[in-house]
Amino acid sequence: MSGGGAGSPARVRQRPEVRRAMIVEAARTVIVRQGVGATGLRDIAAAADVSVGTVTYHFGSVAEILNEVVVLETERFYGAVVAAVDAEPDPVTALRTLVAPLFDDTEEVRQHWRIWSDYWTAVVRRPEVATEYAERIRVWEACLVRVVRRGADSGVFTPTDAPEVVALKLAAYSDGVATQIAQGVPGLTNAVARSWMWTFLAHELGVPAATVARGDTGTA
Repeated sequence: MSGGGAGSPARVRQRPEVRRAMIVEAARTVIVRQGVGATGLRDIAAAADVSVGTVTYHFGSVAEILNEVVVLETERFYGAVVAAVDAEPDPVTALRTLVAPLFDDTEEVRQHWRIWSDYWTAVVRRPEVATEYAERIRVWEACLVRVVRRGADSGVFTPTDAPEVVALKLAAYSDGVATQIAQGVPGLTNAVARSWMWTFLAHELGVPAATVARGDTGTA
């Protein structure tokens, strides 16, 4: 039975899928701390406590790792929310449940937007990066499409555009507003951002803003 030097614990060999997950988790930590532009394979390897060769065995580039980080982030941040929204029969409540968490004033949300901001920057430089991952990372948009369609079918919403268009508009709007919040624009708080989302959705879906915002006490 082989191991390390005298008195040192033997390194446990992990299954490939476990090792990949460890590397992705470590990469997320590094990317949140210093951004994609300042993150290299050595940084990720050090955070994962593996060699650079181990990282490159599992991944071809930092861009590929970033894709996997975003998939992980999507599953963690949106998974439970999407499940709750899909199970909610009232489309207005479902809408609020889906949108409000985007602008909670928590460290989890701030980290989420830092990762997304870096991801979209990477995609602008290399559009092919996101192609094969599109379905896996756009689950929030897909859920919004289902909510809008459900509300339209029941007569609660009267959208002037197709559900897919409404979802794309809101995704673009919320991404931009979240980026402005991250930059510390004076007067733009999470509570203000949510009020803008409700006004936008009320206009797009043909319902009173007060109805969409019902129960949102907001946090600055």
